[in-house]
Amino acid sequence: QVQLVESGGGLVQAGGSLRLSCAASGQIGSINVMGWHRQAPGKQRELVALITSGGSTNYADSVKGRFTISRDNAKNTVYLQMNSLKPEDTAVYYCNADVRARYGATFNNYWGQGTQVTVSS
Repeated sequence: QVQLVESGGGLVQAGGSLRLSCAASGQIGSINVMGWHRQAPGKQRELVALITSGGSTNYADSVKGRFTISRDNAKNTVYLQMNSLKPEDTAVYYCNADVRARYGATFNNYWGQGTQVTVSS
């Protein structure tokens, strides 16, 4: 079984920083794309950032220049460094990854349970 576990969420004042982590565990063979999504109350879930196994990245326009996604392939972990946080960033942040299990034939998509990020003004 593969599991994604997020950590690092919390309450921070506007202008502050927060670092989210997501670690994949279980019988892992390889991980392709990893990413972060968020969902604010009453709004659609949206893609925040993604990173390929080779390190290529993509960001939502709303977070460009403020957020940085990175990964440590040896630790099967993806990070989201969030700087200059705004109240509009308040949401539940979800980790997502395409993972192939050891001896598996295909990649499957997994979601973490989410971590709350609240930015006060």
